[in-house]
Amino acid sequence: MKKVIIIGAGPAGITAGFELLKQSNDYEVTILEETGEVGGISRTVRYHGNRMDIGGHRFFSKDDEVMKWWDELMPRQGKASYDDRKLGRKVPLAKGGPDPEKEDRVMLTRNRVSRIYYQKKFFDYPISLNVKTLKDMGFLTTIKVGFSYLRSVLHKLPEDSLENFYVNRFGRKLYSMFFEGYTEKLWGRHPREIAADWGAQRTKGLSVLAIIKDMFSKLLPKKKTDQKKVETSLIEEFYYPKYGPGQLWETAAADFEKMGGKIKKGSKVTGLVTEDGKVRKVICEENGAKAVYEADIVISSMPVKDLVAGMNDVPAEIAEIAAGLPYRDFVTVGLLLKKLNLKNQTKLKTLNHIVPDCWIYVQDTGVKLGRIQVFNNWSPYMVEKPEDTVWIGLEYFCSEGDKYWKLKEEKWIELASRELIKMGIINSRDEVLDAHRERVKKAYPAYFDTYDRMDTLIAWLNQFDNLYCVGRNGQHRYNNMDHSMATSFETVRNILSGNFKDKTAIWNVNTEQEYHEEKSK
Repeated sequence: MKKVIIIGAGPAGITAGFELLKQSNDYEVTILEETGEVGGISRTVRYHGNRMDIGGHRFFSKDDEVMKWWDELMPRQGKASYDDRKLGRKVPLAKGGPDPEKEDRVMLTRNRVSRIYYQKKFFDYPISLNVKTLKDMGFLTTIKVGFSYLRSVLHKLPEDSLENFYVNRFGRKLYSMFFEGYTEKLWGRHPREIAADWGAQRTKGLSVLAIIKDMFSKLLPKKKTDQKKVETSLIEEFYYPKYGPGQLWETAAADFEKMGGKIKKGSKVTGLVTEDGKVRKVICEENGAKAVYEADIVISSMPVKDLVAGMNDVPAEIAEIAAGLPYRDFVTVGLLLKKLNLKNQTKLKTLNHIVPDCWIYVQDTGVKLGRIQVFNNWSPYMVEKPEDTVWIGLEYFCSEGDKYWKLKEEKWIELASRELIKMGIINSRDEVLDAHRERVKKAYPAYFDTYDRMDTLIAWLNQFDNLYCVGRNGQHRYNNMDHSMATSFETVRNILSGNFKDKTAIWNVNTEQEYHEEKSK
């Protein structure tokens, strides 16, 4: 049997191992995971009866293969969830599907509600131009937005930066309100310093014109002939595991082990030994001791920066490119509260009348806070007492080693509480019933510095026939969870077909220029 070593037990690593064992009996598969958990940044953290989703993960995809995989692993609900029953909300149910009140292995159907919180007002995310938006912006700002957009139509800027990419599609005024500050928070760089690639990948197809077109298409009656082929629009629902994304990956990992796969936790990969165009061995640190794994095939989802740093005989140029690849790190602070000072002015019913948002994007530059997750709305089962408390996650972006990364947990809790008070979301620190902080290294691969030479690095990595790079960090690409899985699907197809030379399909995942939160119906 051929020995396959997979580095990383996140979505990409688990999917690759699962599919190899499901489709073939010819492989002995071992997953090496640095931490004590599976799921990577898609894990779910348990704390005092409540659960935190690290980053927030909506389960939807344009990829039917991914959707089928999720559905087979965790069936969609056949009965209403706790909050839907209490509120009398109607949601699509799968015939014969599990009852989430009685079974755990179940995927819930949830409303997609994400809004922007700007100057103590809510705006649609992505921004829309409906009556409420125009009213909240005010007459003068609306006029400025209109003329700014017209100017961007008449005078296109060269798309040599993320700033120009946004200005061309939304006008400078909307860009300054809803893109500039948040983007700088996220990446730690002004949008004029970032290449347009990120915008092209994440927001292509979205523009003022597209927003207006989508708005009118929802008002007009659809012809019968249009029912099967409706133009792409923003998703309004998504699926979510009863106990968060980590539950799905824990389930997949358990099934992988039942098929004979091995997961070695606490195994930090420190090096790869290469010889004659192949990876021969994987070197690890386990419990303070060195461990060596021989490999016929290596699938890596570890940061490509660290992967190359641990390889032998790396040319100087390749080492320079890999070492210069930038990342953005992530801190999330969970706060348990009695209530939020935010009124639910929507038509959506919620437990305890809280706002219905899954995510709230914080555009104000007066606070460091980037996003707020309301875990009650992702799933009522994420919260121990969903009718009595509100469990939120405050997301911050920083760089490993900087002053924010080094802050002690209590200081983070103080900062998060202080910013919520400043924003008027809570009244005092005394309203925080409980709190917990989590840190995530290399959460966001960034598209600047040596990234513009990434193709050279990819070409060099592809010279190793038995080495496959998958997932977000494995490819240094801002992949969503479904894209990370798709890189593993393509890798498994490549391995089983014996086509070790051409890895184009693997690297081409998530290069389509479409907006990531649209869904073809």
